[in-house]
Amino acid sequence: MPKAILQYNYLEGFINKIRSVGRYSFSLAEIKKQFDISDKAINQNLYRLKKKTQIAQIRKGFYAIITPEYSHQGIIPAPLFIDDLMKSLDKRYYVGLLSAAALYGAAHQQPMEFFVITEKPALRKINTRKLKINFYIKKDWLDEDIVNKKTDAGNIRVSTPELTALDLLYYTNSVGINHAVTILKELVAEIKAAELTKTAKRYQQVAAIQRLGYLLDKEIGDEKLADALRKALHNKSIFPVALSNQKSKNAVIDEEWKVIKNVTIESDL
Repeated sequence: MPKAILQYNYLEGFINKIRSVGRYSFSLAEIKKQFDISDKAINQNLYRLKKKTQIAQIRKGFYAIITPEYSHQGIIPAPLFIDDLMKSLDKRYYVGLLSAAALYGAAHQQPMEFFVITEKPALRKINTRKLKINFYIKKDWLDEDIVNKKTDAGNIRVSTPELTALDLLYYTNSVGINHAVTILKELVAEIKAAELTKTAKRYQQVAAIQRLGYLLDKEIGDEKLADALRKALHNKSIFPVALSNQKSKNAVIDEEWKVIKNVTIESDL
């Protein structure tokens, strides 16, 4: 493809072209491929557009286009660019944890941060005044546990309600056990027992299955979903696991789930 003939407002034209096909983001590599111009000139023009709050740098070499309805915030919602970002990094991913729960209507409070599960090597979190994206590492997952959710910018990959629930109890150090229970109380309406059994059988982190089973059984009282996890654990070796990373002198163990209850659950609901 021939390089474009430059005009003063070449980047504005480039951005308009991207928006015309429904995208909200672009990479520096795309600009360099499109235009025959020095890095210094490109950086000067990118800086000018950032000053005008027409674009925002998400990470090195990747930019979001700020449309008029988001000009006051100075950033667009992460679902509008996350798929493009992860493709530019050539990394598998899915939107998970609190962000996935919110997409299923199970966020008691709209999360201020965005949560993405991806593969090694680890990505540094994005943490600015306007944008917070947390990246968590998982060795592997199956596409059967991921769904496509449509956004104004196309599809994003999101964990199913069943995988979301299990992940909440795997990444408890980051989510917090009480917060996880609060979300689960709303998320259970979206969880299907048969799918939960299938997902849990594929899930490699057995401790998370134990924790989730215990909470569904003893704290939330959803016997159908608890039974689904009993089936999943049937042929797995289970060992005692703490419900929380908190230390407690009066911890007791639940003999069925082999979960050490070392914290008192205080849900927000």
